[in-house]
Amino acid sequence: MALPAPLPARLFAELVPAQTQTQTPTPTAAPSGRGVPPAPPGREMHVSGSAELSARPDRARVSLRLGSRKEEAGAARSSVARRLEYIAQTARQRGVPVCIIFSDFGKMQNICNLLIEKLGTSITISPPHFYHTPGAIDTLRRQVCVAAVGNTRQKAQEVCRLFGQTLGKPLLIREEETKEWGGHIDSPVSNSPDSLTLQERIQNATAYASCRVFAVFEIKGKEKRRSKLL
Repeated sequence: MALPAPLPARLFAELVPAQTQTQTPTPTAAPSGRGVPPAPPGREMHVSGSAELSARPDRARVSLRLGSRKEEAGAARSSVARRLEYIAQTARQRGVPVCIIFSDFGKMQNICNLLIEKLGTSITISPPHFYHTPGAIDTLRRQVCVAAVGNTRQKAQEVCRLFGQTLGKPLLIREEETKEWGGHIDSPVSNSPDSLTLQERIQNATAYASCRVFAVFEIKGKEKRRSKLL
């Protein structure tokens, strides 16, 4: 399926001025250490940011069909059983589960090629079906949210530096929108044409996720630098 073009990154920032005080503010004790002075009330930055990530499939399923032509049914069954045992043994020797669900796509290609070479026309191997385990999709969702928060904080820092300010602690972080598209989650059905290459199948099964967050950060005053005495 054709994927929509990713939206350009957008940044919204607002420097909120300090609110007018209608009463005498309560005096506060000066900080004992040097560095960044405390932020006046109301000095905040409102900023939004987004991120988009993708995850390739982490599993592949291959179906095998064996056939044998013998004069007697018993001999045919025995021939198919030997071939099945050879398939299982080949998979075990290379550390792959006998159920032929692969997590290593390189080993999958090597085993399929070897079986075709050894068993010839008696075996039919379906094109691989790539999909994601539920855990892989959950990991993608967490990663894209964390990436969006990181991008938002980085943009806020750059805006603060532009105005000679120092970014303070976050006062609010809110996830506003998440989107997911593409990918297959543990589905035994594949609708991909047989003519697709291996890389095209992996690309079609790749999952995408995007996240947009809104955050409010405290703005501190200019950082005071001390010259060190030699």
